[in-house]
Amino acid sequence: MGGLTPAVRAGPAGRGAALARLGAHGARCLDVGTGRRGLGARVAVSALGATAVRAVDLHPASVEAARRALADLGDRVTVERADAAALPVGSASQDLVVSMHTLHHVPDWPAVVAEYARVLRPGGQLAYAELTSALIDARWFRLLSRHPADRFTEDDLLRGLEEAGFDVPARTHRSRVGGRWLLGVATRR
Repeated sequence: MGGLTPAVRAGPAGRGAALARLGAHGARCLDVGTGRRGLGARVAVSALGATAVRAVDLHPASVEAARRALADLGDRVTVERADAAALPVGSASQDLVVSMHTLHHVPDWPAVVAEYARVLRPGGQLAYAELTSALIDARWFRLLSRHPADRFTEDDLLRGLEEAGFDVPARTHRSRVGGRWLLGVATRR
């Protein structure tokens, strides 16, 4: 585990605490790519001040599993099927978007980043955790998992966020494990 920070090793609680330290917060939240465990929704409620979370995932099996995993959060969280490139919420309607290891899975990640910018109000935040091509394109990793080709580097992601209308100050972005794992908070201009 050398080189991994305590936040990475601690899992959801550590990531939530790390994102909160970087300034992530917001009452109305959209968790994109919630997955089977509903990680982003749980982090939003437990660590980022979210009072109403709409969690979405493209895969029906993930939606059903996330509903079960998040049942203890009651009516603070709803889970539904949706495509990250066409989010079912109005423009400038969200305070916070949580994207926990979502972008490296989607073929057109810049379109999804633009969609994040569309749904966030000015001053709203994108809290993200991501894997980069430095890890995903490693031969051993490709043998273990499937991801689209041509994944982004850390610089690609930061440039894409800026082009979509986000500010990512150095104080709110962390690069770990040789640029393989990123954690940060971007603010919608």
